[in-house]
Amino acid sequence: MPCLNPAWSSLYAVVCLAVVLPLPNNEARAGEEWTVVDRIAGENGKHSRDVSGIACKTSSGFPRHCLVIDDNLQSGQFVTLKDGELKPGDVVPLIENTFGGKALELDGEGVAFYSDPQAKEYPDAFYVIGSHGHARHSTTDCVGPLTDENKAKITAASQIVRVRLKPSVGKTLSMHDVVDITRNAKLRDFIAAEPKLQPFKDKCLEPNPQSKGNGVTIEGIAILGGRIYAGFRGPSLPGAPILSVPLDSLFGSGSGGARLDVVKLDEGRGVRDLAPYKDGLLVLAGPVGSAKDRYDVYWWDTSSPDMKHLGDITNQAQAAEQSKPEGILPLDVSSGRLRLLIVSDGKDAKDGAPRTVVVNAP
Repeated sequence: MPCLNPAWSSLYAVVCLAVVLPLPNNEARAGEEWTVVDRIAGENGKHSRDVSGIACKTSSGFPRHCLVIDDNLQSGQFVTLKDGELKPGDVVPLIENTFGGKALELDGEGVAFYSDPQAKEYPDAFYVIGSHGHARHSTTDCVGPLTDENKAKITAASQIVRVRLKPSVGKTLSMHDVVDITRNAKLRDFIAAEPKLQPFKDKCLEPNPQSKGNGVTIEGIAILGGRIYAGFRGPSLPGAPILSVPLDSLFGSGSGGARLDVVKLDEGRGVRDLAPYKDGLLVLAGPVGSAKDRYDVYWWDTSSPDMKHLGDITNQAQAAEQSKPEGILPLDVSSGRLRLLIVSDGKDAKDGAPRTVVVNAP
């Protein structure tokens, strides 16, 4: 019976319209800008322009309860995600490092969430990783031997911070849900023990007159199967290093089990973020240095150096000229296309400039 039959009641007409009108798909939602209610906290209480990571307690549906970081602060911030909106909440203190009475930043570059099946209590936790690299705000910091201040900055950035949570279901996160906050610096020792990474430890990322650059800098973290994966923006070997270590060797009684993989990326390109997806990892890849270049999403099954290319997201993801994609969060799949949320840092990336991109589903 045709939908326009005038004898139908209004109720049946509504049902019919719902059947014949096309539903929005992920392809049509590429490049959507999401609203940020109020602001994500940045330096001096202003809007953040340096959001560098995001992770959520759940991997599907809305609302989601998450943690974001600004890499210029000593803290993160809880946020609640609805489809099309981020609502920031409580600020979460992460570190307290200082030098000469001045607070030193964690240089937080990635966030992961993991519910540890081995934990006897409080299995749910966020993990925030510092860059584990040399400060790169000024090339003068890279001239000559390390100063005491530079050593202190590297120490502050060479931490993974665990934020354990009380059990909760479907509620907005606040500091009342935090059980404890634990800092760990063991990953730095694992980096030093890797022959392919050790020569680049404590070197500057960007080249300058007295340095070739290409130093160690971590930009992504994910936890999969009880292992923490740290994705390196630099060094480019060529290929991008991803160092994995058992969670128990960092936050438990374990002491070894590290593995270094070098995934296939062109020289001068590295990892910008990692996120678990389908028994593997999504890899956001971009330039090692600050030069403008493309950004791509890959899927890696962790078994070999090869990755599956899912799409070039440069045009979809970059909200403006001065913004760089830094964080990736899988949202949903429709018709074989995966929708992701991208957050960015940069002068034009107010509150992370959150927006969606669409790539092939792995």
